[in-house]
Formats: sequence, structure tokens, C-alpha cells
Amino acid sequence: MLEKLNILLSDLVVEYHKLQNFHWYVKGSDFFTAHAKLEELYNYINEAIDEVAENILMLNGKPAGSLKEFLELSHIQEVDDRYHSSHEIYKIVIEDFQYLLDS
Repeated sequence: MLEKLNILLSDLVVEYHKLQNFHWYVKGSDFFTAHAKLEELYNYINEAIDEVAENILMLNGKPAGSLKEFLELSHIQEVDDRYHSSHEIYKIVIEDFQYLLDS
């Protein structure tokens, strides 16, 4: 169980940074709407990160803590630091959130 929780923690941390990257690099006519929504999403994920880590600690486990470990454990892939359209971003975010729900 602790191993699965650390994978979930890692997936959430990578998704958090991915959403923050998208927040910085979104472009298009709906920039302000997408920019605000992405901030809302990464703040939501940040709360989930804390909850999962605290649950690992309550189970006498050790939450993953380094970026290297998060990247090794995560099934969510990072994105390049380049501009993306909101359409492209939403497609990727929906896929990532579906993976998180399924796992």
C-alpha cells in the first residue's frame, strides 16, 4: 500500500509542476480564462499532495521527497517548457486526470 501511495504522490507532484508549466506557457485568445483555471487546478493538486504525504506518514511510511524519486515513480510525463494552446493543454490535462482517477 505504501508503494502505491508513493506512486500516487509522485504522480500528483509531476502533475502539479506540469499544470504550473502550462499556466506559464498557455497562449491564445482565451489566455486569461485558461491561465486562471490552470492556477485553480494546480492549487487543488497541491492540497492533494499534502494529504497523500500525510497519509503515508500516518501509516508509518516515508513519503518520496526528491524530484529524482518523483520522476522515477511517476507514470505522468513532464512537458517541455514551450507555449501550448489551451485546446492542447485541456486534452493533456483531461488524460492525466483520467489516469489519476483510474489509479
